[in-house]
Amino acid sequence: MDLFIRNSMTFTKGRFIQSNITIKDGKIVSLNQAENTAGYPEHDAKGKKVVPGFIDIHTHGAYNIDINHASCDDYEKLGQYFASQGTTSYHASIVTDTEENTLWCIEQIKEAMKKNSNGANILGIHLEGPFLAPGYRGSMAEHLLKKADIELFKKYYTASEGKITYITISPEIEGAIDFIGEINKMGVVVSVGHSGSDYETTMKSIKKGAASSTHTFNAMKLMHQHFPAIAGAVLESDIYCEAICDGRHLHPAVVRLLIKTKGLDRVVAVTDSIMATGLPDGEYVLGINKVRVTDGDAKLISDGTRAGSTLTTINALKNLIKFTGRTLEEIIPLLTSNPAELMNISDRKGSIEENKDADLVILDDQLNVQTTIVGGNIVYNAEE
Repeated sequence: MDLFIRNSMTFTKGRFIQSNITIKDGKIVSLNQAENTAGYPEHDAKGKKVVPGFIDIHTHGAYNIDINHASCDDYEKLGQYFASQGTTSYHASIVTDTEENTLWCIEQIKEAMKKNSNGANILGIHLEGPFLAPGYRGSMAEHLLKKADIELFKKYYTASEGKITYITISPEIEGAIDFIGEINKMGVVVSVGHSGSDYETTMKSIKKGAASSTHTFNAMKLMHQHFPAIAGAVLESDIYCEAICDGRHLHPAVVRLLIKTKGLDRVVAVTDSIMATGLPDGEYVLGINKVRVTDGDAKLISDGTRAGSTLTTINALKNLIKFTGRTLEEIIPLLTSNPAELMNISDRKGSIEENKDADLVILDDQLNVQTTIVGGNIVYNAEE
């Protein structure tokens, strides 16, 4: 909880500065203290870069753990793996499932959040469904999709004790617009996706409070010059856009175009990772679906539909720099301050500033994760 990081090049307020970082009770208390006067444990970061911990708001698991099947105890192992990839906090994303299993998942995540983790922390629950359009279901089970049912959502929300903080919904399904307005008032961040919605309906959803677009351009009706559709509305408005930057879900040119259109402050890099992440090719699951991974590419065995990714946050960072030619300083916010702003937690996470949570990643000159710190605790060290 207390730590003194010496000799670091620290990313703060959009640039790297030479500093020592003093951490007390899990919070950053100083970036300019010359000496470790309190005698805290020290970590030497000479020759390294210290950046804010990565925040992944959309992941279905990794390292042989699938969120829809994960027990409370599984989240410790998952959090440790995520920490090795630079992730310090994440949303546990539940794919469309039966009501019974969704409630079970909520209970497991809720209980895991109450425990002290030795890895990445769970920020909250992301419901990806069941309120999605069948025609753009992607890897979602069609027979489990539903119209916008506020009573069912409230049942889930109550069971979660307010831990559901993010949801993906299709704007065109029955009852969606009023539904979005109501849950937005509850403080839940709404993302539109898995949708063939037209431009006008999508814009109505944004006016009602939708703040994000789920894995933009994937499982989504694309823009036509006469019918801008949901993709056109997402691009024209100022909502945030999730982007899976694995080189498969989005061509590098599309990543560049998305950033050029939306701006660096409105794109959120996500992994949409599944249980196969960090493991060899083979057969896995995503919720109730069987998935085959070939050369790192995950697809449903049933029909070949792409089913999440095997991407990690650190590789997303490297890919973004490679795809765009932009600097590390420009790209860091896509994994840190942007998701923090979207999820309304920027008062405590997403940047390295005094009085914020000491969630940090130390990178070498090849941008490999050397050390990950969560709440002032070193939870991963590559040398060990």
